[in-house]
Formats: sequence, structure tokens, C-alpha cells
Amino acid sequence: MSHHSIASIRKDYKQHRLTEADVAKDPITQFTNWWQEALKSEIDEVNAMTLATASADGFPSARIVLLKGYDSNGFVFYTNYHSFKGQQLEENPRACIVFFWKELERQVRITGLIHKVSSEESDEYFHSRPEGSRIGAWTSPQSQVIENREQLEKKEKELKKAFEGKEIPRPLHWGGYCVKPLIVEFWQGRPSRLHDRIQYTMEDNGGWKIERLAP
Repeated sequence: MSHHSIASIRKDYKQHRLTEADVAKDPITQFTNWWQEALKSEIDEVNAMTLATASADGFPSARIVLLKGYDSNGFVFYTNYHSFKGQQLEENPRACIVFFWKELERQVRITGLIHKVSSEESDEYFHSRPEGSRIGAWTSPQSQVIENREQLEKKEKELKKAFEGKEIPRPLHWGGYCVKPLIVEFWQGRPSRLHDRIQYTMEDNGGWKIERLAP
């Protein structure tokens, strides 16, 4: 597709608005308000979010992961700690996550510090997963180069046999991360590209400063 034809793709946003008077005093409450509306809208994979990380030298990487929980402490997802994102987070424990709910013409961008959740929390979530997913966590050396798919399938078959009739324990290299927000931006699409952007920034006293950003 040519640059011209890509540049001609346009959409006007008219569904909602976002004003300083509308928003909650803290971003977690505001996120919950939008989250509930997104759930009611029956958006496919509403919990899908872009996770951006960077290595110590600043080299960035991004991918889609699934939100598995959130509260006042932050936003939680699970992965292989030995994966490429795990390596980057070990070097540079900062991250940005972005939700894009196009049906509601909304984005939420959350930037903050990241830490591993407790082993107890990781255990609890791991044991709630389907058996295939639990075996998959043992099967895949995530982000490493492998010879072919058959190699994975052979290992999966071997593990299924080894774990048959037994409880599948959580691998120590697999677990959760929590992104603790420092900056949260709520973006609402508006007509003529004059979008609403409300940003929360954590202050030294733990409160939140609320500001409008130009689109």
C-alpha cells in the first residue's frame, strides 16, 4: 500500500467526551469506570494491552499481553521471567502499558515502575489456568531460538506423560509482574482530531495531579 493511500485513512471520533469535571480523583477509580463500560460493550479481549519495555541501553520492545488483575497497587500480567521482556525488565524495571478500546474510541496509557508479584500470588493464578496452559509454561523456552515446532510438540507430549495424574507445579521461571503507575493518561477520541486527554501524575505525597494535555 502506498504512503498516500495509508495517509488517506481517516476516522472522525464522536461517541464520548472527557472533561476535568467528569473524571475521578484518582486514576484507578477512573480506570474502573472505563473498564466497566468496556466490559458492557462486549469488546473482544478487552484485557489485551500493549506492553512496552526497554533494555538498559534504552533499546525498546513492545508486544500484546493480557491484563490478569489490577488494584490500587497496579496492573498485573503473567509471563516467563526468562523471556526477552523478562530480561529487559530485569535490566530496566520500568514499563508502559496501553489499552486501546476502539469501539469506545478510548485509550489508556499507564507508565510506571514494575516488580514481580509474590510467589503465592503467582501460584494461585498458575493453578487457576487450564491444564494445557500449565504444561505450556513448562514446554516453551520463551523467546529462545528453537529448531522447529515439532521440537515443542515432542516436549509437550513428554511433559503430559510425566505429569499425568499429578499436580503440575508452577515453574520458578514463570510468574507475575505488577506495573505500579506513576503517570496515567486517559484519551477520548473527539471530532476534528481535538481529542480529550486527561493525565494523572503521582505527586511526592502520594496524591494525583490532574492536567489536560493538548491533542
